[in-house]
Amino acid sequence: MLSVGLTGGIGAGKSAISARLAALGAIVIDSDLLAREAVGPGTDGLAELVALFGDRILLPDGTLDRAALGTIVFADADARRSMEHVIHPRVRARSAELADAAPDDAIVVHDVPLLVESGLAPLYQLVVVVEAPEAVRIARLTRDRGLTEEAARARFAAQATDAQRRAVADVVISNAGTREELTAAVDALWDRLREAAADPARLRPA
Repeated sequence: MLSVGLTGGIGAGKSAISARLAALGAIVIDSDLLAREAVGPGTDGLAELVALFGDRILLPDGTLDRAALGTIVFADADARRSMEHVIHPRVRARSAELADAAPDDAIVVHDVPLLVESGLAPLYQLVVVVEAPEAVRIARLTRDRGLTEEAARARFAAQATDAQRRAVADVVISNAGTREELTAAVDALWDRLREAAADPARLRPA
């Protein structure tokens, strides 16, 4: 099994890369999806968040109001750490379960937004970082997620810098161009991953 970590700042385009890798044959373990499951309706995780932050983080139907929680935790580092103490251990445990269930010859891509911030880079045989200019990321977040520019910048400030991500990267992919350019870059990455799976000596440059 080849274990790959995929990360990048919010709005950089991890989801597009992980979707393409999945289409090519990778097993993708999406930490964002697992985080949502960890605090889904009726879970202990959601109960712990309510105990921390109160009913103000709930929608009328009792499910998590992610926007309300985001407003709290991206304005307060202590609140964000408290949230992470609830969610991150659950995500790590479920990620490990899914990876353990993968076939021996699988290429497993862990899509982890906070890979650098959580110090997880050493867990993977190869780390892929996706980048895009800040202005492009802000445009995507305001257009696609309905965030204000201020809210987008607050999320940037809570994450690692581009330089910090590059410091642990084995591969850096730019997502500042067209979808066709991104697809070509991911396809080339896939070829490298397949070669590395067959011959681990190809994993890192000399």
